Amino acid sequence: AVRRIEKDAERPVSLAELASETATSPYHFLRSFRHVAGMTPYQFLLKTRLHRAAVRLRMSDEAISTIAFEAGFNDLSTFNRRFRRVMGEAPGAYRLRRRGDKLLNASAVPAL
Repeated sequence: AVRRIEKDAERPVSLAELASETATSPYHFLRSFRHVAGMTPYQFLLKTRLHRAAVRLRMSDEAISTIAFEAGFNDLSTFNRRFRRVMGEAPGAYRLRRRGDKLLNASAVPAL
C-alpha cells in the first residue's frame, strides 16, 4: 500500500481502494497501516505530495500553482496552507530560502 501511494500520489485514492487491494476491510486496513507506518494513509499521502512539491520547488522555476496541481492538490490555497503547516513557511519563501542554500552549497564546492 505504501508503494501504491508513493507511485500514484498525484492521483486521488480512497481508503476503500487501498483496502480492497490488500483484501482487508477499510477499518482493518486503516488500523494496520497506522500501526506499521505511524500515520494514516491520508497523512502519508499528504506527506508524499508535499515532499515531491518541495523537491520541485527547490529544483525548478515552475509556477507554484503548477507544482501544486501536479502534486495532486485541487486548490492552491489548500496547498499553501498545508505546505506552511508541514514545512514551517510558505512555498514561495521555502523556494527562495532553499535556492539560496543551493547557491551556497554550489559555491562551497572547489572548482576542478
